[in-house]
Amino acid sequence: MGSFGIGAAVRRKEDLRFLTGKGTYTDDINRPGQLQAHLLRSPHAHAEIAGIDTARAMAAPGVAAIFTGADLQAPDLKVKVGGLPCGWLITSKDGSPMAEPMRPLLAQGKVRHVGDPVAVVVAETRAEAEAAAELIAVDYRELPAVVGADQAIKPGGPLLFDTAPGNLCFDWHLGDKTAVDAAFARAHHVTRLDLVNNRLVSNPMEPRAAIGEHDSATGDYTLYTTSQAPHVHRLLIAAFVLQLPEHKLRVVAPDVGGGFGTKGSLYNEQALVLWLAAKLGRPVKWTADRSEIFLTDNQARDHLTQAELALDADGKFLAMRVATLANLGAYLGSFAPAIPTWCYGTLLAGNYATPAIYVEVKGVFTNTAPVDAYRGAGRPEACYVVERLVDRAAREMKIDPVALRRRNFVANDAFPYTTPVALTYDSGDYFKTLDMALQAADYAGFEQRRQEAAARGKLRGIGIATYIEACAMAPSVMAGQLGARAGFYESAEVRVHPTGGITVFTGAHSHGQGHETTFAQLVSDRLGLAFDQVEIVHGDTGRIPFGMGTYASRSLAVGGTALVKAMDKIVNKGKKIAAHMLEAAEADIEFADGKFAVAGTDRAATFAQVAFSAYVPHNFPIETLEPGLDETAFYDPTNFTYPAGCYIAEIEIDRETGAVTLARFTGADDFGRIVNPMIVEGQVHGALVQGIGQALYETTIYDTNGQLVTGSFMDYCMPRADNFIPFTLETNTTLCAHNPLGAKGCGEAGTIGAPPAIMNAVLDALAPLGITALDMPATPERVLRALARQQPG
Repeated sequence: MGSFGIGAAVRRKEDLRFLTGKGTYTDDINRPGQLQAHLLRSPHAHAEIAGIDTARAMAAPGVAAIFTGADLQAPDLKVKVGGLPCGWLITSKDGSPMAEPMRPLLAQGKVRHVGDPVAVVVAETRAEAEAAAELIAVDYRELPAVVGADQAIKPGGPLLFDTAPGNLCFDWHLGDKTAVDAAFARAHHVTRLDLVNNRLVSNPMEPRAAIGEHDSATGDYTLYTTSQAPHVHRLLIAAFVLQLPEHKLRVVAPDVGGGFGTKGSLYNEQALVLWLAAKLGRPVKWTADRSEIFLTDNQARDHLTQAELALDADGKFLAMRVATLANLGAYLGSFAPAIPTWCYGTLLAGNYATPAIYVEVKGVFTNTAPVDAYRGAGRPEACYVVERLVDRAAREMKIDPVALRRRNFVANDAFPYTTPVALTYDSGDYFKTLDMALQAADYAGFEQRRQEAAARGKLRGIGIATYIEACAMAPSVMAGQLGARAGFYESAEVRVHPTGGITVFTGAHSHGQGHETTFAQLVSDRLGLAFDQVEIVHGDTGRIPFGMGTYASRSLAVGGTALVKAMDKIVNKGKKIAAHMLEAAEADIEFADGKFAVAGTDRAATFAQVAFSAYVPHNFPIETLEPGLDETAFYDPTNFTYPAGCYIAEIEIDRETGAVTLARFTGADDFGRIVNPMIVEGQVHGALVQGIGQALYETTIYDTNGQLVTGSFMDYCMPRADNFIPFTLETNTTLCAHNPLGAKGCGEAGTIGAPPAIMNAVLDALAPLGITALDMPATPERVLRALARQQPG
């Protein structure tokens, strides 16, 4: 449809309500007669709970009830409240199942990280609930804490769970160890690196929130909450926590102010407010403050890795060997075991034709906040390992880093290409994408810019990182191997109204991605309707067909394909109706630009006319077709999609302060077919900021007692707009081979490729001084310490 169809840079239609303050977020919702909940949280990282005295708190003004973990397991409860389930199961390399300790809604007998919920106070107002919580007396018997994965697995250390000896959740592996060992034995050169992938707090703009409501007459529950996957949360709460018939629970995720994967997991408070609402007979609301975000939202990354790359004399990759300790925190999040295993190990091939790869990952419990999915979810960690190795190998072997990458890329004629770590890449042109980035970055002119910076007393460096990611989670790899408790399909219902307007009900959830615009563009393009005739509905399990939600850059490739399949059904039925209306054979009916026409003639019926006939069947083949023109489709992908690209960073370092300044940043991405280039560019910008934030600014620090040192924006450095410069972005396009849109996904690329590009640039700037290693984030303090270590005396 011209300016509104696929490929058009249409402004986001949802932005009008957001910019005018008319969005509806969970905290904007208030139910009649609602109470407010506040959670008392542990000040200790590890302690036994010897007793809890709530008497003074219960007598405080406005308090309706106080509950502890013991109350959730009281003998008189008809149904015991279950713990939060882990949606993913990992098998260790010896074939044993992973440890899956219970994660109670409120601590039972023991707390395992600062912020662990101990009691919930429900009162008339939030202020009254908070005041009463301060009157609860908890008798803690503090235990030694452990915060680092390397310390947690040492024999004799503090143990979080009796069911997880040595604090080990799983010991997983992937690849051919024998082939890798043989390749290393014959290698001409081996590059070795010890890497730290720093822990992050995601900090979405909107804090988590939840409102629980219960209708005692019908037994129905409603949960309003900040969720990326309403149906998944409904399933987990109903089946595993509250043991409800699933149809008795409705989950509504209204406008959500940022998710980043963090809001894809199920949290204690979401199930707890439902239980409280039923227990007290009134709606119960809870909203986190920013301190709770830092303490209790799932955190991210936190890997300790030893990596090796074997090369022959010509710089061809022979094998890669990786061993990683993944810090899982105190409890398992909904997706936690998958992130450092199948979402990480399978991407260690990167863009390269490495013949053999072997990876071992140990998942470890520690007295810290749980670690789970965050933008990129395993792919950034893998890319960081690969691209840091490649750059180090190039420097050690005195090969240009661009030449070394080209020498080892998967060849264009090799697709579909099956890697040694389970994936099959369907399409790509890594050579062209690299060349586009090099040209846009003026890579050839860098040395002149380095010399100019040196004249100003600055150290200038350039860093390259190529990346690939697996998006749109697919069963071909996961099913049977991962032990997932949910599928990977997506749904779409297209409801055609009698006057020709369209309402789309999608299982994908929008929390910043612009689905209300891009999905409307798909409809406009396929059905030939005006853009403003299309409404997109999402986020309400009471209105939409079962869907898996939004994560892993899957919405367009999977949810969009489901929408296309539903529209195809509508067009096919429309042809039958049009054939009857136009007195022609169905085989002669063509559909294009919003019209059903008899091939080779001027006889035609508009989409609106066919829609009207479907509902007002005065001219309708009622003997062979049911009235109506609504269709539902589900799409279950046969493979991942594989966006890929190249990022080039240029930085300058001030010798006096150690400050790293971004001088240039250039990217070339291959996202397959792009529906809305404006939205794609915005997605890439946001992801780049988060990726560069990890490389230069952000890190989560716990002290040795498990206290969160970086518990606010006073200590946790969030990147700001003035830390950045305009990005130069190019787009290459190779179509996905297995979905009809040819789309691959774009939302996470920047978080994947930016960190190694930045760190390679920093180390390139420091290399003339003999500095070869530096961990993220490259803060002024760390850079200064590295510079000081190189000074004589």
